[in-house]
Amino acid sequence: MNLHQRPDSLTECDREAIHHIAAIQSFGGLIAVDAQGCVAHASANVGALLGLAEPPAPGTPLARIIAPPALAMIEAALAGLAGVDTLERRFGVDLTGQNALFDCAVHRSCGLSIIEFEPHARNDFADHVSMIVPVIAQLEQASTLAALCDTAARLVRQMTGYDRVMIYRFHPDESGEVIAEDRHNALEPFLGLRYPAADIPQQARELFRRNRFRIIADMNAEAVPIIPALGPDDTPLDLSMSMLRSHSKMHLAYMRNMGVGASLAIAIVRHDRLWGMISCHHREARLPPYSLRTVAELLSQTFSLMLDRILVAQAETLRERARQLNDRLLLRLAGGVTLADSLPMIEELLRGTIQHDGISLFADGEYRASGEAPEEAEFRALAPLLATTLGGATHATTRLADAVPEAAPFAHRAAGALVLPLSRGTRDSLVLWRRPLDRTVTWAGDPTKAVAAPGELLQPRASFAAWAETVRGHSAEWSAEECEIAARLRRTLIEVILRMSADLTRERARAAEQQDLLIAELNHRVRNILGLIRALVAQSQAEALSVPGFAAIIGGRIAALASAHDNITAKNWGPASLLRLIEAELAPYCGTDRARLRLSGEDVMVVPEAYTILALVVHELATNSAKYGSLSSRAGTVEVALARTAFGDLALRWREAGGPPVSAPTRHGFGSTIITRSIPHDLGGEADVRYKLAGVEAEFLVPARYLALADAGARRTAAPAPQSDPARAGAQDGTGQAPERVLVVEDSIIIALDTEENLKRLGVAEVRIESSVAGALTALAEARPDFAIIDFNLGGESSEPIAAALRAAGVRFVLATGYAEGAGGFERLGADAVLRKPYGMTEIERLLVGA
Repeated sequence: MNLHQRPDSLTECDREAIHHIAAIQSFGGLIAVDAQGCVAHASANVGALLGLAEPPAPGTPLARIIAPPALAMIEAALAGLAGVDTLERRFGVDLTGQNALFDCAVHRSCGLSIIEFEPHARNDFADHVSMIVPVIAQLEQASTLAALCDTAARLVRQMTGYDRVMIYRFHPDESGEVIAEDRHNALEPFLGLRYPAADIPQQARELFRRNRFRIIADMNAEAVPIIPALGPDDTPLDLSMSMLRSHSKMHLAYMRNMGVGASLAIAIVRHDRLWGMISCHHREARLPPYSLRTVAELLSQTFSLMLDRILVAQAETLRERARQLNDRLLLRLAGGVTLADSLPMIEELLRGTIQHDGISLFADGEYRASGEAPEEAEFRALAPLLATTLGGATHATTRLADAVPEAAPFAHRAAGALVLPLSRGTRDSLVLWRRPLDRTVTWAGDPTKAVAAPGELLQPRASFAAWAETVRGHSAEWSAEECEIAARLRRTLIEVILRMSADLTRERARAAEQQDLLIAELNHRVRNILGLIRALVAQSQAEALSVPGFAAIIGGRIAALASAHDNITAKNWGPASLLRLIEAELAPYCGTDRARLRLSGEDVMVVPEAYTILALVVHELATNSAKYGSLSSRAGTVEVALARTAFGDLALRWREAGGPPVSAPTRHGFGSTIITRSIPHDLGGEADVRYKLAGVEAEFLVPARYLALADAGARRTAAPAPQSDPARAGAQDGTGQAPERVLVVEDSIIIALDTEENLKRLGVAEVRIESSVAGALTALAEARPDFAIIDFNLGGESSEPIAAALRAAGVRFVLATGYAEGAGGFERLGADAVLRKPYGMTEIERLLVGA
């Protein structure tokens, strides 16, 4: 509920064309190029930034300004753009050939190619890139929303050096609240303050959803005009996706009134909607380098992933509570009691679950009530309006009389209502009531100052001191959890009604299927986000000029965490098998030649908080061995032994043999730090790594508190290594041939492009990408592929028709999916295998064998 939202509020602010501002900030330059490669617009400072004798005039060929190597790089970046609202970054580009390096961002806008650039932080770039993995590792440790937000605020402030960093969450009424804060001691706290919805106009919210990053380096700096301001058709340049875009004078005044000299804001988007913001303030002008800002942007994407994981876990807990309530209710109603007579039992079961002061039940023309509830005549007057006015779904309000005036006569007794319609198009309903109460909302300044009277110019608020407002006539808010439990209660009561009409069995089966589908879909979304982050980082490999291998490193680590996440969620976020983890991490390097991996000892189950730590440690050991140790040689082997000590701790021993001579590294990178320090620091265990000439030896001790006993039926001992597969060995020797033509059906362009690049690296001559069932079937009709990789869930449609067409054409294919379960169900579609997201070149290569 936004207590200060009016239909006429902020009219001129909401309509301000902030993306048509025709100016940029002074710390960088902008050039807009037309289809003929000539300058259409340029910021007034381009000549000074690039050391040109004079600013480029409209119509100047870009090739006269930009050196050939840089021009080729920019053209390649523009060609790689995935869509309208995307950009490509390039770091350390010598634009003029004079050894003056710039960081660049390119995108397209209304038929023009936009090139933005600013000076490159040459000395700090490698340090900025190296921050990525530690930041992700720290965020991954958070297990609650509060811990995640506090950690994110602290990390962003440590990275960027701003005086204040806030995590800002939007409420359903679009007002916002500061839920986490890390600040300089001299600043007053903003934690817990509310901001009215009008503080972020609607067009700014939409722009944040598209372009999630905004920086203002100096609130007092003069904007640099774009010349000319209008194009040939008298249209302004659209700067929606610009990183340098100047900002509204009203917004700058608003920020100066808060004492802010510079700011950085990163949108937090969940399910394509604004969930909140990471907002950074500094008292003086401040400009973090573009590479550091890019790391902060990646942190926000990781934050969204971890946020989704935590909210999924909370939703599962909530579902369990609702399930228990529903089961008890069904059990009590099994005796055939009518719904109207069951009100005392329903109220008893709800007590302690949803706080309420009264309850009304209207079913089959009978009215029952308890506590602070309307009289029968009062309820019958409003009952016909509940479904038509509020809709057919569960509805929560703190003052029902605002939507249904017939509720006004008893609003002094029962103001708030949680309405559960029990049948479509009838008056049957269950309503929980709450008394009106006086409550206090603490705003950041007087929220009425955020609106303007009709015809008046809006003036930004000058005070942001805590401003308390007393609200009367409304009840306490109904929480999202209470509304979810109520929605489930509604479904249960409807189920009881259906049972009385002999339809219960069918409806219960349908509800169970929907619940299983919902759980699988939630996990699918988390897995898809992991796949997107991995693909994004891999696609950015060319940008890291001084650290070319960072994309492969970060991709492997995210994949390791994804594998660990899979194993944990398979057990409903419970302990998972360590042997399975070790086998999964070493499988890409050993293939089917299991003789190279020698596992011994009885399996142990590791709790989730330690499982991800061990996943990273084993991943780094395997990666190092594949690069420098025994797994880099065909004859090399790795021996892993598990044993329990007398105190119940886990002793894990790692031995490498048969590889090249090993020497201790001259410096310890982040991977070595993970191996040697993660278990002692995070788990309180021990780690000892020795670099012997014959191979690496390591011992780890994991405390018993992080271990759990496997069920007797699930407990297993490491099996002896089977003999190597000659067919697989031949493929590894290079005798296997890659297919000539591969069809990729994937609705995420980022993942599709990453898959295309990996296929071409593996020798595939032609790759065709489609994103829909219709497109894939057209591609099959035009040219038969030799192999296909199909995303199982293509947004709103299933890929089953594609699988059927491929099967009929005799084309070998695999199904790519982010679902943790159900792989066995894919076999009926005729797929050779299931390709689990996130996947990379190693996983694709294994599947191409025999294609």
